[in-house]
Amino acid sequence: MKKLAFIICMALAPMLSFAQQATAKTDNTLKPVMQFEKEVIDYGTIARNSDKIRYLNIKNIGSAPLIIESVKGSCGCTVPTKPEEPIMPGKSGQIKISYATDRVGRISRSITIISNATEKPKVVRVIGEVLKD
Repeated sequence: MKKLAFIICMALAPMLSFAQQATAKTDNTLKPVMQFEKEVIDYGTIARNSDKIRYLNIKNIGSAPLIIESVKGSCGCTVPTKPEEPIMPGKSGQIKISYATDRVGRISRSITIISNATEKPKVVRVIGEVLKD
């Protein structure tokens, strides 16, 4: 009797393992996925105190609402603002970026995006150059 129970357990073990793997794959498809128009925000060469606002466009190509929990600049001169509402599957949203263009010189900063998406955290770059007057 013990041998029969052992044989049945050994026969069912691979099936249970496969069922768990299939469930994990299914769960991953029910997540938001961020797709960026550009992953580098390029201010180009701009004059001092010129237009400091840029936008990072994001599309949710996943199958669940994308919730951006926080966005943080690498320093106080780069201030991102996150969208307040979730980005629904197939829809787009924006992160507003404000750079302190009163600072002359090369721009090389980053923005870290924390969300419920599959890729976490996501870091995008901010580059450019602010010219002297």
